[in-house]
Amino acid sequence: MSKIIFDSAISLDGFFAGDNRGPDNPMGGVSGKIHSWMFKQKAFWKNINREGGEEYGADSKLIDEVFARTGAYIMGKRMFEEGEVHWAEDLYKTDVYVLTHERREPWVQKGTTTFYFINDGIQSALEKARRSAGGKDIRIQGGADTIRQFLNAGLVEEFFIHIAPVFLESGIRLFDGIDKDKYEIQIIEVIPSDQTTHLRYRLTKKV
Repeated sequence: MSKIIFDSAISLDGFFAGDNRGPDNPMGGVSGKIHSWMFKQKAFWKNINREGGEEYGADSKLIDEVFARTGAYIMGKRMFEEGEVHWAEDLYKTDVYVLTHERREPWVQKGTTTFYFINDGIQSALEKARRSAGGKDIRIQGGADTIRQFLNAGLVEEFFIHIAPVFLESGIRLFDGIDKDKYEIQIIEVIPSDQTTHLRYRLTKKV
C-alpha cells in the first residue's frame, strides 16, 4: 500500500529555501548549505544520472532507499519551473504530477519520466499518483507550499527531515502555517551524521 511521504532538508532555524527563488536562482541559492551532506554522497549523483560524490556510506544508503521506495512524485509549479531548465533527462524515472493553473500537454521524456500538469488540485494529483505508483510510495517533492498543502489536508503519513547545522535567518520556512492539531506525531528514527541529523516521523491523523 502506498504511503504519502516527503523527504526534505532544512536549516537549524527551519528554512527550506532562501529568498528570491527562480530558475536562475534555484532554492534561493541555499541548496549548497542545507544539502551539502547529500552532495557528498555518490548515491545522490547516481540517482540523478550524473557522476559525482566523495563517498558511499550510511547517508548514501538512506538516499538510495528513498529513491527505491518512491513510485510517483507530486510537486508545485514553482519547483518545476526552477528545475525544468537544469534537470537531466529522465531524472525522476517515473510519473511526476505538477500542480499548476497552466494547461499543458504531458511532457514525455526519454526513458520512464513523464510530467503531467494538474489543474484541479491536490486530490486529483494524488489519485493519479496512486495509480502510477504501483504500490510504492508517493513523494511530495516540494516546494514548501505544496508540502504544507498536503500536511494541512491530513494526507501525509511519514516524513524524513535532514537538519543541516546552519542558520539562514531568512527565506521560506517549511512548517509556517501548519495546522498544529491535525496529527499525532511520533519520532520513529533518529540518525546522526557528520553533516546533518536525519529525523523520521510517523503521522497519524487525529479523528
